[in-house]
Amino acid sequence: MNESAHSAEEGTPATDAPLNLPADNLVLFDGECALCTGSVRFLLRHDKQARLHFAALQSPLGQRVCLRHQLNPQDLETFIFARRGKPVLVRSDAALAVASLLGWPWRALGALRIPPRPLRDAAYNLVARNRHRWFGRNASCHIPTSAERERF
Repeated sequence: MNESAHSAEEGTPATDAPLNLPADNLVLFDGECALCTGSVRFLLRHDKQARLHFAALQSPLGQRVCLRHQLNPQDLETFIFARRGKPVLVRSDAALAVASLLGWPWRALGALRIPPRPLRDAAYNLVARNRHRWFGRNASCHIPTSAERERF
């Protein structure tokens, strides 16, 4: 793992300069991954307060966020949660932070923070490495409905 990715995992912002995010809570995901886009659809259904916004890692915004926080923009195996005014989270920390915004019963997933990050991220990385084989690839990006459009 490179040092810059490590700093984001530790929750330390890679730069103090503010990134002009279009939303307070931005989820960056692999737009070609069936598991990832399925997860976004799940989040859209269960985020009753519409606090989460989404962008593909492949998008210009996704690329800018990665570069700003010294993350590899070509590393599509990394789930990223960018929050306005807070450190960027990656991998299991990102997934658990996003789940905590959904309310009950999904907030209970926060208990998964008990195992140390290296253990959580090892499980995360196993799924990330095999996600295309296990879940497939999307032939096209998710097209948001008119109701979802403002969240992308």
